[in-house]
Amino acid sequence: MSTVAVMQPYLFPYIGYWQLLQAADRFVVYDDVNYIVRGWVNRNRILINKAPGLITLPLLQASQNRKINQIDIAPAAQWQRRMLRCVEMAYRKAPCFDQVFPVVERILTHQDTNLAGFLTHQIQVLAGFMGQKVQIVSSSEGYGNAQLAAQERIVDICRQEGATRYINAQGGRSLYEPAAFAEAGIELRFIGMRPLPYQQRGEGFTPYLSIIDALMEVGAEGVGPHLAAYDYL
Repeated sequence: MSTVAVMQPYLFPYIGYWQLLQAADRFVVYDDVNYIVRGWVNRNRILINKAPGLITLPLLQASQNRKINQIDIAPAAQWQRRMLRCVEMAYRKAPCFDQVFPVVERILTHQDTNLAGFLTHQIQVLAGFMGQKVQIVSSSEGYGNAQLAAQERIVDICRQEGATRYINAQGGRSLYEPAAFAEAGIELRFIGMRPLPYQQRGEGFTPYLSIIDALMEVGAEGVGPHLAAYDYL
């Protein structure tokens, strides 16, 4: 069985995002769809002073009328040192800081100023760091089907990839019709996160934080059980 997942790129996405990569043979970075203002493409949450706080990648002329791969990142001088310092201050006492911070630094100092290119590089680096074997490709680089509607396009990507299964996060259940996939010979499945807390910097446990938080606390090897803590719905 060949499994494909398709998802927009996000900045240091939460564990559920990486569970899709864990379950897929081929992960398509959906980079030629419209940018969502105040979404998670260029921001995420980490624990700052033991409470959730945002880190945000500033953009140039970002608009919901532009594709993700048509948007550029603001000059590094405006944000890079500040964001690195924010992550460092938040997690410098975390158990795996020495292992993880150089990876965060490598990502945030990457020279690609295109938002899609920057985020795709980030996904590749983190997937490799966590030992994920999935193949990662971009939707803008080879399918030639941007004119298709949302579900129709996903089905076509699966066809072109020779996929027998398409997976999506549980929040996407309202977006797809199983019959359309079944007609194309593709099984449609969703994955849901299983609760699996870990020790954090704050009180109790705050779920759905950036993957930075989990990696800082449990490391690349320790995150493995969390990447596998999902069920097919």
